[in-house]
Amino acid sequence: MDAAVALLRVVQFAAATVLCGTPLFLLYGLGEADRARLAWPRRLTSGASLVLLLGAAAALLAQTAAMAGDPAAAFDGEMLATVVTETTSGVAIVARGLAAAAALALCLIRPTGKGLWLGSTVLGAVALASFAWTGHGAATEGAGALPHLVADILHLLAAGVWIGALTALALMLRAGSAASDPAAARALHAALAGFSGIGSGVVAVILVTGLVNSWFLVGPDGVGRMAASAYGLLLLAKLALFVAMLGLAAANRFRHTPALAVGLAGGSPALALALLRRSVFLETAAGFAILALVGVLGVLAPVASQ
Repeated sequence: MDAAVALLRVVQFAAATVLCGTPLFLLYGLGEADRARLAWPRRLTSGASLVLLLGAAAALLAQTAAMAGDPAAAFDGEMLATVVTETTSGVAIVARGLAAAAALALCLIRPTGKGLWLGSTVLGAVALASFAWTGHGAATEGAGALPHLVADILHLLAAGVWIGALTALALMLRAGSAASDPAAARALHAALAGFSGIGSGVVAVILVTGLVNSWFLVGPDGVGRMAASAYGLLLLAKLALFVAMLGLAAANRFRHTPALAVGLAGGSPALALALLRRSVFLETAAGFAILALVGVLGVLAPVASQ
């Protein structure tokens, strides 16, 4: 059951990230005319909402079974009610499911436009923040409880903004979509330029909040013991992937995006688009790999507690 809880956490985390970060990117990265040209955002947002809703429902059942130590407890109404009403993780999962249901309803009834993307972003942010209460963010007691919780929430939201934007960029760069359409290529370049400033702020938030979280979950005394535990090894893997993402992001900003501008000016952006596509796809893959690691880390005992 612990493995099921971890897997469902990963699925929900990925869906919530897309639900929050991708619509937000549409708002700040693209103009209204460029947004209207895209057919995939509504389908993606609806799909992410549905996956998150189903994942939250399954997670509640798995969490109940894991807490009871009996798979049959997942279908025990009294036990489910206890988890929902008397545990912070149960309340957080229900809140996440309600946010997903509201986002799905919004996709079904709201016309495509700023209202839909703004509402999806807010509901996705609620879903992302809820993970702080189903992981280690809400486990700290005493004077450090609030700083750790706030840092964890900000860390989750910043990751959502970054990886959600990468998801949108990857879809805009998919084979043939921009190379065959000069207007789409120009919109892509503008979106990349617009994301540069946002991305710098996001990285700063991730670094600062990551250090705060590490202080509580690893601690100064635990640094030397990181390689001796599953949590520590996965955290090191996460850091390695994060460094790789920083390198790819730097290449996108300072090399591939300017090259795309030159290609557009000369009427031959194909090579720049191909290089940019490969770099963004690798960065996106690294981002989702980090989400998978974070999903698993949330159910493991941190180094500081070992």
